[in-house]
Amino acid sequence: MACTEEENMTQISEFILLGFGDLHAFQFLLFVIFLVIYVVTLMGNIVIIFVVSVDRSLHTPMYFFLGHFSFLEIGYTTTIEPLMLWTLLSTHVSISLPGCACQLYFFASLVATECFFLAVMSYDRYVAICNPLHYSSIMSPWDCLQLAGASWVAGFLAPILLIVLIFRLTFCAANEIDHFFCDLKPIMKLACTDTQVAEMTSFICTSLFALGPFLLTLTSYAHIISTILRIPSTTGKQRAFSTCSSHLIVVSLYYGTLGIVYGLPSGPQYEHLLKLLSLLYTVLTPALNPIIYTLRNKDVNVALRKLVQ
Repeated sequence: MACTEEENMTQISEFILLGFGDLHAFQFLLFVIFLVIYVVTLMGNIVIIFVVSVDRSLHTPMYFFLGHFSFLEIGYTTTIEPLMLWTLLSTHVSISLPGCACQLYFFASLVATECFFLAVMSYDRYVAICNPLHYSSIMSPWDCLQLAGASWVAGFLAPILLIVLIFRLTFCAANEIDHFFCDLKPIMKLACTDTQVAEMTSFICTSLFALGPFLLTLTSYAHIISTILRIPSTTGKQRAFSTCSSHLIVVSLYYGTLGIVYGLPSGPQYEHLLKLLSLLYTVLTPALNPIIYTLRNKDVNVALRKLVQ
């Protein structure tokens, strides 16, 4: 849709985040709930980073990647939740176009990085279970450092072209984003120029940097499950499965919620559902991850008890 001359004259320079304005009566209660969840998320991930750093028994590839993953989760939630909390306290939250571009870039970068790390962590479990005799040589400290570095670099390079294309679009007239952060679909909906190139780029980026790591993760777990099923003893099967069960739960939660949200068709009837489901992978899943890794992980529990004592 092309802009009229009048709209071109009033091209917007900021967006208004509506947040949860339709739940005005409950906003303070929601603020308290989400603030508690945010603090729990930060503290849980900080504890994991600290425990993995100081306990020598956890200086293994699996926990090396877990430390990076926890640091990633801190950045991921901090990109979204402070502004979301502010929308619950204020009736008018504006964000400039550069600020919106910055938030969307860091959010998209950390989403892509998380996909890469989930794939790397599943590969680590694949080597440990399917090729244990060569585990120490394949997952050497230098190799782990390279895998972690490649995940961070690839994740932060992945969305650059998409962000440039989106914010080269013209935004005029409407500037209200019915969401609690600058997300891809609500922003593109406000553009008054053709978004076809940006939409195609978004599809390609998603295929390469989210679907690609997801397929690698699925392949790793297909081999892992096949190997576990061939273990003759029940005890051996349980021991092998316990080393990857926490990661498998995190993968299922993350890709499950992400797939539902970005698989939803665009349309006004889905806007409130999109906002609600977005809470799952931006707020709830990062809060659950430290709990999953500590409650279901014997090594981390032992290390925590040592520190407490």
